[in-house]
Amino acid sequence: MSNQLLSVEDLKSLNVRSTSQGLIRWTFHLSVMAVSGYLWATSLNSDRWFIAIPSVIIYGFSLAMMFAPLHESSHRTAFANNQLSDAIAWLAGLLSFYNSTFYRQYHKWHHRYTQIPDRDPELSDRKPETIQEYLWEISGIPWWIGKVKTHLRVALGKVADYEYIPETQRDQVIRSTRWQLLVYAVAIAISIGFKQPWFLLYWVFPLAIGQPILRFILLTEHTGCTNDANGLTNTRTTLTLPILRYLMWNIPFHVEHHLYPSIPFYLLPAAHEKLHHQFTHIGSGYVTVNLEIIDQIQNREQVAL
Repeated sequence: MSNQLLSVEDLKSLNVRSTSQGLIRWTFHLSVMAVSGYLWATSLNSDRWFIAIPSVIIYGFSLAMMFAPLHESSHRTAFANNQLSDAIAWLAGLLSFYNSTFYRQYHKWHHRYTQIPDRDPELSDRKPETIQEYLWEISGIPWWIGKVKTHLRVALGKVADYEYIPETQRDQVIRSTRWQLLVYAVAIAISIGFKQPWFLLYWVFPLAIGQPILRFILLTEHTGCTNDANGLTNTRTTLTLPILRYLMWNIPFHVEHHLYPSIPFYLLPAAHEKLHHQFTHIGSGYVTVNLEIIDQIQNREQVAL
């Protein structure tokens, strides 16, 4: 279907990877993390909670939102150089508690079988059907539990049940995950050795603050959309603030990305201009979409009564 939406000429002009664009966005993201993290660290032992609270929220969100360069680099569209994309994907995964090597295989299947029950791996985590389930999902706790279980399982070599990981990639996924867990172990050892709660204060706690915001965002991508292979109806694009969209590497243009995953992040706004009039789901901000999701859940609960 997507091949009929853009002309060959348009697609060619939009399929231009750019290392400079990727490095600019990566530098901006790291800068937000560095400044907010510095303000969080320097305000901890003072009375400046009016600085500490917004700083840790921004720092935590920028940590969690490392998911964005992980996602883009996993598609190898963040940079023109594949090796650079792979390196940035691994580092972004390390910071956001994803493993890029595992995620690339998982995400391939998500694109191949988007919203197809029993095929799309994202649907293995059931969408919230009650307000309690919605709040539990937004809390990020299920995400933490799932990530710890998956990382440990993969590190132990138990990957046969993950059908989206081909046999040729299993050793690489296991090795990558073990290296990632080793980095965390070293960071924990350093914290313990210096008798400082660095690992908790500057990674675990901020990421726990940022995760609910990321869950709030990612829940809008497919929730309430069709469970079929129609790319115009099974995914949602959400319009949001330019600065937020910039930090998110244009992930809000999600229908565009699913229709044409080869289009790099910086050209998704241009793709939106050419395609958006054909979309079924365009949200007017993340708060609005989440309120719609809550309303749908409440309506289903009332019908069930």
